[in-house]
Amino acid sequence: MRKRRNDRRHAIYCIVNILTGEKYIGLTVTKGAAVKRSVKVRFQKHVSRAKKESKDWAFCEAIRFWGKECFEPQVMEVIRGRKPAHARERELIKIHNPELNTF
Repeated sequence: MRKRRNDRRHAIYCIVNILTGEKYIGLTVTKGAAVKRSVKVRFQKHVSRAKKESKDWAFCEAIRFWGKECFEPQVMEVIRGRKPAHARERELIKIHNPELNTF
């Protein structure tokens, strides 16, 4: 039996409001080679949370206000390993200072 890998690939993504240019940067685990699909599924989870929960986070509020049609998910980078991926996500958030990354 093969040992299961524990250094899975992670996609750092940016979701852009195509009307305002506001951005959200996040991270998700990828399923095999389907990186774009993994990011799309993660975006759908954000949309679902925005609709079902009454979080006052900027990203949730923006989804509720503008609607999911106004957002476009994009893959920024793919990184192997959880710790390096989380470190790079924090770095990209510092560099880009996305308006919708608030809690």
